[in-house]
Amino acid sequence: MMVKAKEVARDQRGSMVSKEVMIIVALITVYILWGSTYLGMKIAVATIPPFLMAGVRFLIAGGILYIIGRVKGGKRPTMAQWRETAIVGALLLFSGNGVVAWAEQRVSSGIASLLVATVPLWMILFLWLGKDKRKPTGGTLLGMLLGLVGISLLVIAPGKTEGIGGGDLIGMGALLLAAFSWAAGSMYAKGAEMPDSPIMATGMEMLAGGVLLTLFSMLLGDWANLEVALISRRSLIALGYLIVFGSILGFSAYIWLLRNADTTLVSTYAFVNPIVAVGLGWLIEKEPLTVDTLVAAGFIVLSVGLITLCRPKPEAVE
Repeated sequence: MMVKAKEVARDQRGSMVSKEVMIIVALITVYILWGSTYLGMKIAVATIPPFLMAGVRFLIAGGILYIIGRVKGGKRPTMAQWRETAIVGALLLFSGNGVVAWAEQRVSSGIASLLVATVPLWMILFLWLGKDKRKPTGGTLLGMLLGLVGISLLVIAPGKTEGIGGGDLIGMGALLLAAFSWAAGSMYAKGAEMPDSPIMATGMEMLAGGVLLTLFSMLLGDWANLEVALISRRSLIALGYLIVFGSILGFSAYIWLLRNADTTLVSTYAFVNPIVAVGLGWLIEKEPLTVDTLVAAGFIVLSVGLITLCRPKPEAVE
């Protein structure tokens, strides 16, 4: 009996280690792939209208994931599951990504990145005031503060943007709404009634968001004014990259993390993505890499370390 008990304990430890490794891999995937989508979107929207591009991106990626899920044996989703995934897709992809795209017509991309980086703060607030009543630790709050300082140094450096005073209140308010919506969708997804197949669930969320984005682009007249001949090959390649790496791989990893990892840890992507974006901009687009950028990177790396080390243990969360 003691031998069996030791074997069970060993298997449990092995399973925990395996899951920890999967969480690390998924986090790195979201860090790198979503960081790279900033450059991908910049190239894609050069010749494709933003809302139309986003709608096509998520419709194709969502359709592929849904078909894969069904082929692998996923059950036909119920109406309740379609409703839940539609809510998540609307919060994350339509009023999250969609509103950011609209707001960047009024606010600089630097200020947009800073305000979108408030997503982790909204998540902590939801956890604190929601049913979980999880009061953030001092280290977590300090980590979030350092992360915001790092983002501020990164995007409001002299000569890079016009500063906080350069954006209008409507645009900045819309960005805060988008960050709130993304955080709300992420929290809602953790307890929503989803299909057993994570691949199908992710595909359904993308299909819902893609439909809403496409319909909205039609209302804006994107389809009527679209000139296919003017779409560059570079933009099409970038759109393909966004579909495969940003959506199918990156978004799937994010949804899996929401179900299997601590929310505070998952939210650190908001601080790491800009660093990846700046690095790729320097490497591929030859954008300048300044001392301000390196100092900001130090703050952000420190913030992620604090949030990771000071978050509640999984046993305590469960």
